[in-house]
Parts: sequence; C-alpha cells; structure tokens
Amino acid sequence: MADSDPTKRPRPGPWPPAPEPNALPSSSWARKTGFRAKFSGETNASDSGQIVLAAKPKETNPQVDLESGRSRAPPAANGEPESVKTPPSTDRDRSVKKRRESGGAVKSTGPGTNGQARVDPQPQPPKPIREEEVVDILPQTLNDDGFVARQSHMKYELRDTPGLVPIGLYGFQHFISMLGSLILIPLVIVPAMGGSHEDTSMVVSTVLFVSGVTTLLHTFFGSRLPLVQGPSFVYLAPALAIINSPEFQGLNGNNFRHIMKELQGAIIISSSFQAILGYSGLMSVFLRLINPVVVSPTIAAVGLSFYSYGFPQVGTCLEIGAVQILLVILFSLYLRKISVFGHRIFLIYAVPLGLAITWAAAFLITEAGAYNYKGCDINVPASNIISEHCRKHISRMKHCRVDTSHALTSSPWFRFPYPLQWGTPVFDWKMALVMCVVSIISSVDSVGTYHASSLLVASRPPTPGVLSRGIGLEGLSSILAGLWGTGTGSTTLTENVHTIAVTKMGSRRSVELGACIFILLSLVGKVGGFIASIPDVMVAALLCFMWAMLAALGLSNLRYSEAGSSRNIIIVGLSLFFSLSVPAYFQQYGIAPTANSSVPSYFQPYTVASHGPFRSKYGGVNYVMNTLLSFHMVVAFLIAVILDNTVPGSPQERGVYVWSELEMARREPAVVKDYGLPFRVGRVFRWVKWVGL
Repeated sequence: MADSDPTKRPRPGPWPPAPEPNALPSSSWARKTGFRAKFSGETNASDSGQIVLAAKPKETNPQVDLESGRSRAPPAANGEPESVKTPPSTDRDRSVKKRRESGGAVKSTGPGTNGQARVDPQPQPPKPIREEEVVDILPQTLNDDGFVARQSHMKYELRDTPGLVPIGLYGFQHFISMLGSLILIPLVIVPAMGGSHEDTSMVVSTVLFVSGVTTLLHTFFGSRLPLVQGPSFVYLAPALAIINSPEFQGLNGNNFRHIMKELQGAIIISSSFQAILGYSGLMSVFLRLINPVVVSPTIAAVGLSFYSYGFPQVGTCLEIGAVQILLVILFSLYLRKISVFGHRIFLIYAVPLGLAITWAAAFLITEAGAYNYKGCDINVPASNIISEHCRKHISRMKHCRVDTSHALTSSPWFRFPYPLQWGTPVFDWKMALVMCVVSIISSVDSVGTYHASSLLVASRPPTPGVLSRGIGLEGLSSILAGLWGTGTGSTTLTENVHTIAVTKMGSRRSVELGACIFILLSLVGKVGGFIASIPDVMVAALLCFMWAMLAALGLSNLRYSEAGSSRNIIIVGLSLFFSLSVPAYFQQYGIAPTANSSVPSYFQPYTVASHGPFRSKYGGVNYVMNTLLSFHMVVAFLIAVILDNTVPGSPQERGVYVWSELEMARREPAVVKDYGLPFRVGRVFRWVKWVGL
C-alpha cells in the first residue's frame, strides 16, 4: 500500500478520492477473518472470481496508473484526463463470461473468492468501465513461478477437459514431476528390511499401482481436488522405527516378509482410525485447532528430520551424489525461466532430468573402468576379503558402480500386484498406536494441502465436510496400501501444491488419466525393476532435494498468517528447535559413543525403542513413548498446537484457515460442480451433513 495519505492527494479526474487504508474494502477472505490488506496481501474480489485491485493513490510515472497497474490514457491538452471509453471485448473478458456461465453468478450473500464470506456490493452511481480495474492476479505477491497464481493463470482449471491428448500429456507430466516422492520411500525402507533388489522392484510396482487406484478414488469420492495420493514422507520415520525395533534385530531367514507383515498390520489399524476420524465428522471439530502456525512447523519438521540420512549417504560417492544435487539445483533455480514449446521443462522436470543425466554419466564412468580395481570383486562379502588393497576400495566400488543391481534383468515383463502378496498381516497394538498418532500428523499435512491447492484450481476452498470426506477416504486408501503391502500409508503428497503451480495444470481429468497410465505401468515388471536399480547414492541425492522442498513447502503455509508477528515467530521457532532437540535427547539416551551396533549409523536414531529414557514396568508403554517422542514431526505438532491455541492472538495474526460454509456452498453452482460427488452418490449421503455437500 502507498505510504502517502490519500486524503491529501486526491485522484485526478472524475473519480472520488481514494479511501483511507484502514477503510479499504478487504477481500471477503480478509473480511471474515479480520485480515487487513497490508498484512495478508488480499484485495477486493468480484463475483466472477477475479481480483479487483484496491485504489493506490501514489503516482510516480505520469504514463502509468499505479492505482491499477496499467497504462493510463494520456491527458488532454487542458491537463484533464480524457474520458475513458469502454474497452472492446477481449479473450479474458470472454473467459470470465464463460466462467460465470459455467459456475453461475450468485448475487445473494455467500462465500466469496477462495471460500470467504462475500457481501453483495451496494448500489453505486454509474461510472466508466475501465479495463484496468480487473486484473487476473492473486491477492498475494506473485513470484516468477506463479506459485500463488489464481485459476486465471492456470492453463486448465479443475473442471476443464480440453481433449484426450492434452489431458494425457499433462497428466503424465504431473506424475513424472512427482516421481521422486512416489518411488524414493520403497528404495529406502526395503533394503532396511533386508529385502533384495527383486523385493524392491515388487514393492515399487505395488506403490505405483496403489497410488494410481487411490488417486482415482480421491478425485471421484474424496476432496475431488487434483491431488495425487501416494506414500508420504510422514510415514517414513515410523516405518524405520518399526523396522529397527529390538524384536526384529535377531531374526533369521527372510526378515523382509516378516517385517512387512508387521508394517501392514500397523498401517491397517491406523488407517481405520483415520477413516473414522474423517467420516464421523470429528475432523471438522479437530479443524478448529489446525491453523497455518501449526501446519508450518509440523510439515517442515518432516523434511528436516532426515538430515542424518541425506548427505552422509551422498558422501559415500561424492563425485556422483554431489554432482546430481548441483544439477537439480541448477535446473530448478538457475534455468527455471527457460521455456521449450511453452513449457518450463527444467523447472518441471528438475528431479527426473537430474537423475537421468547423472545416471548416464555414472554408467559411462563405470563402463570406462574407473571403478575397476585389480583382484577385487564386488560380489565377495567384505568379511571374506583378505587383501588390504581391496578392503580400501570395496566401499567405493559398492556405492559408485551402477551395475551392482540385477533388479532389471531379474524382473518379469508382466506382474500384477495383488493384496496380501507378502502374507497375512500381523497386528501389534504398540506399533499400531504409533501409526495412529502418525495418521493424525498425516491429516494435518492434508489440511494445508487442500487449502493451498483449492486457492489455485477451485472456485472456493472446500467445506469442512468435504475436507472430512477427503480425510476419511485417505484412511480407506491407506487400508488398501496396507492390504497390498506398500510399507507406508497412502496420503496426499504435499509436493502437489508446487507441481500444480509450476505446471499450471489444475484439471481433475488430467490427474485421473495420469493415474490410469501409472496403473498400466505398474503391471510391467521391468518398470519396477528399472526404478529399483537406481544406485543408493542417487537416491540419497534426490532425497536431499525432496526433503528440502518439503521443509520449504511446510513453512510456506505461514503466508496465510502474519509471518512477522512476534507471537508467530516465537511459536514457530520453539516448535522447530525443540522438534530437533527433544528427539535428539531420546535418540542419544543410553548410547555409549563407542558402542558397536549392527545397525547402520544413519538408522541408529530409529533404534530408540530399545534404549530410550522411558523405562517403566510396561514394555509396550516404553516402546510407544520412546518412539513417538523421537519423531521430530510429533514434537513439533504438540508444541505448535498447544501454543497456538493457548497464546492469545487475533484471527488475523494466527491466519485461521477459512473454509466454505455448507449452506452457502450448496447455493453456488460452481462450488457444487467442484466438490459434489459424481454419479448421484451425493444424494444418498445428503443427510450426512458432516462429510460434504
């Protein structure tokens, strides 16, 4: 906002003087929550969903009208501005008219843009229509990637169906840009369970299949937003804690199948709890405690918690891992503005491109014999190596060579993932209780993702009932993941928000078609084998970037609140610091610095169940408390939710998420078309007011 007093500097021309900054009509979003434009960046919203810029009285360029950000007509000879004529109809005007016709213009009082309460404009004296009064920008500050762009900046909106070919290409692009989030978790947990490369290949194929099926279910019967479902990093820490439980350390035989069945049982029970939380309506009550100040440190802690695994693994073959990290950074930051045929390929495909180039270079280096050492064989166990020369280079051969995996050659061409393929799940109450708490964290993650993605692609944010319906379906999706045996639960991927903003693709149909393509690819066993053959160093390098992105996406939720408020700074700072410090106390308690352990150093933080400070006579309670308080995200969530809901603060300061009201949403055709259940399913559940429209 301009610093000058608008009452002292009237606007030239026939318009009335601009109002005081405090009297600026905030957007419906801000009006309902108490935000003011100078804090939230919100501006006026018209009924059509476009943003009407507030008046800016300060002028610095005589040829530019800063009140609207557009060029101003030159003044007449007498110094007075010429009358502004009605501009001819443009493509933008026609698109807005089409949007009104498809969504229906509603004149009664109801939710406004982004689901905020709207007040019907009072009758005003007629004035000339100016093209510059309506600008297709988001109320927040735009970055060059369009991260907070409104739907007018999207190539395709939520209900658009431009054609089979564009939808197929964009849908496949959507999934490929998120490929790292989909495949990296199996590449970490399966070797930790003692699984072979063939086991990893089978789990990767299962993940692709379940992700495609659950994404289809979510777009049809969940929140109906274009969000990809898959294995979330929220479930990685508890999975590693269960894998490294003391009862599994002395197992003989096939450890992988036994531990996988334990994980399946814990996931099925926790997913049932999450489904009840959603479909019972309890999630709508729980929403009152979840605000941006809670979501931000919780999700950021998920990304920051794996620092002990990231670069230490990259360091095992620095010339490959470090180069890959630098390539991904180069593509995503320095080359992000380069467009090829209208697509920012380096920004959209930074992760796949970095992986492909590094993998090809490492293959050429391996074939050139750079890692061939005379008399040394990678297939000989390290304990049987006698030569000191080979002992010195065996680690380098193991981590730098790209031909040590035989997953691709041993994988079948066709394989159909089926439920209970690893055996009957084993149910353990203490592991299930740990997973139930994690499912709450997963629901908190989804709340922030639903809100952020709806601002990009939908006419309004979802109602609390739609959000509860989405959480309930995520619980059912995780039950499917537990039955099929992916090793983790299924939830909305946080990276979706960044992918939608970068690709400008918000069409629901494109995500559905992309999910169908992934289901078909999961049936080709060679695809899973190819992914399973990615060297561990490259996996760790990709994870360094993905976890950094996850931490940043978590903190980006603060843009809905007053990020500069001392209250919020203290709460977020305490939550992040203690989310790293308290788990470190639990993870290091009772471990001697020189203690020898069969568990790799990067997995030792997840062995806390056997040596944590809780040592009561109840072993199950010790397991649950030591394990839960060693999770960074759990500590961050507990501290943030307690402080944010007990420390006084205005809704404007806290940045309370605003959801569409049920009765108002039902009267708006656009909202009904965005979130209404298809195939008349909504009519069957119309009486269940807490799970949707």
